[in-house]
Amino acid sequence: MITSLCILRLSAIGDVTHVIPVVLSLQAQQPGIEITWIIGKVEHRLVGDLPGVEFIVFDKKAGWRGYRDLRRQLRGRRFDALLHMQVALRANLAAAVIPARVRVGYDRSRSKDLHQLFINQRIAAAPQQHVRDCLASFLEPLGLAAAAPLWTIPLAQADHDFARRHLDPARRSLVISPCASHPLRNWRAERYAALADHAVRRHGMQVVLVGSPAPTEKDMCAAIAAAMVEPALDLCGQDTLKQLTALLTHADLLVAPDTGPAHIASAVGTDVLGLFAASNPLRSGPYRSLQWCVNRYPEALRKYTGKAVAEARWGTKAEFPGAMDLITVDDATAMLDRWMAARAQG
Repeated sequence: MITSLCILRLSAIGDVTHVIPVVLSLQAQQPGIEITWIIGKVEHRLVGDLPGVEFIVFDKKAGWRGYRDLRRQLRGRRFDALLHMQVALRANLAAAVIPARVRVGYDRSRSKDLHQLFINQRIAAAPQQHVRDCLASFLEPLGLAAAAPLWTIPLAQADHDFARRHLDPARRSLVISPCASHPLRNWRAERYAALADHAVRRHGMQVVLVGSPAPTEKDMCAAIAAAMVEPALDLCGQDTLKQLTALLTHADLLVAPDTGPAHIASAVGTDVLGLFAASNPLRSGPYRSLQWCVNRYPEALRKYTGKAVAEARWGTKAEFPGAMDLITVDDATAMLDRWMAARAQG
């Protein structure tokens, strides 16, 4: 019987979103379990009010002070199990100060940065597995069922009010979140603009641009709006993560590359038109919208590495200059038209 469990997953937004089903499954399979989640500061803003979870925020920028603070907060405690869900060196060092009898980590093929030194049980190897399914499997070494793909992200009424103020209820809404954490996963601004104009002209959609307050993201959204002929609502840098989640909850469709908001949208049940060439959507795409992803990853991988998908290690990136240019405007507009036709059929 597991009565106390610690989850170590600091980042990133998309991966943290995939941990939510693990929490919900634990609470369903082990009623009364005490869950502690060690998490990054930004990610805490999204999920830090999940019911029945104690959160410990780990400041990744604090250096050695962050590890000392974590050790101090855990002094005198011992968990029945640790789910060590992150293989980066920083996370491995954090795992070293977490006292737990059972320490579940990745299988050998997905381990790195001395991950094996901080665990004593492994998840099963599973070639060609989506990241969500990988994280869901962390429950299996504990004798529990893998987590089902079920999500909840708590939102306040004020978050829903923010979304409703900006979305036109008389029109379908297309939200564009154009920026990934790695710029080589980004599409060109003028191509987003062409897709957005098509959405307005062909389908009468409202276009909303979103992103963080980072200058690069604000510049990208401004460039898209400037390149458009039709109007767009630019909310970049003007919302919180919770408000973004509410906006995506009430929107009809999100367009995004391989980035956190794509996983948030998928979690709240909103379809995602994903743009993938630098990474493989079958591994890291929006889980509920894989059928709506434009997938030029096989061509990118062949062009820049000389390998077919089946020949490359699962998870190999094709993050090369020009990779995302393999996705044409026609690719994206055709996918949007397909999505609209499907929606029209109910």
